[in-house]
Amino acid sequence: SFSEFHSAVTGTKEEILRQYYIYGGMPQVPELLTDEDKAEYLKDLFTETYIRDIVERYNFKDTETLSRLLDILSSSIGSLTNPTRLVNIFASTEKIKLSNNTITSYLDALCDSFLVSKAQRYDVKGNRYIDTPYKFYFTDMGLRNARLNFRQIDISHIMENVIYNELRSRRYNVDVGVVRKEIRNAEGKRMEARYEIDFVCNQGSRRYYIQSALEMPDEAKIRQEETSLRNVGDSFKKIIVLGHATPVLHTAAGITVISIYDFLLNPNSLEL
Repeated sequence: SFSEFHSAVTGTKEEILRQYYIYGGMPQVPELLTDEDKAEYLKDLFTETYIRDIVERYNFKDTETLSRLLDILSSSIGSLTNPTRLVNIFASTEKIKLSNNTITSYLDALCDSFLVSKAQRYDVKGNRYIDTPYKFYFTDMGLRNARLNFRQIDISHIMENVIYNELRSRRYNVDVGVVRKEIRNAEGKRMEARYEIDFVCNQGSRRYYIQSALEMPDEAKIRQEETSLRNVGDSFKKIIVLGHATPVLHTAAGITVISIYDFLLNPNSLEL
């Protein structure tokens, strides 16, 4: 967890968080002194431990397809996908014809190895799961970044992934939320709007709705982040996690705004 990583290294909160975003929380990472050593360790761990174990355990012969699939997932953390979309990507960009069952077997193996985790979509008002598409998150950002040779450090998506991992480490069941609402378009015709909530977290009788927002610099961005939460229609707590330092705020809509630092370092941050 970030709290353990935070206690193992020195620096400002901002410096430590950036290190965590880039090199993740593997136990040996804080002991390595240089960026080069950390990068080399993570690349070796990914290849020599995770990939080798997956190939041997599941007897995969087509390691090149597995490797390419990892590249795709690494580059698109937090994006909606499913086997059909991935099959189409392979067909259009790699000129490789695969079946949905083949892709599904690879995805299941990656999840079973605890390298990635799948988050299903949940219709909040309909109280039901949506079969597909869904999202994949990496269980450690250092491994994900190592897979991409540390070329794609997109803080917004990394922050979303880190929040997901923290919620899972606190033993919440975490889904991706969808809120449906009937609206009228510019011509006055009725249509269905769908708003996404980054995370719907359940633990026993408790539920939280959480949005990840790197920044909210103006009223337009605030309205954008609040819209899905405002349309939930129940009384469970709604939270926006900001990517920079901020005091804990409570908006007129009853939404709590907290910083990523408070969220990660305070074990009771969802109750602030």
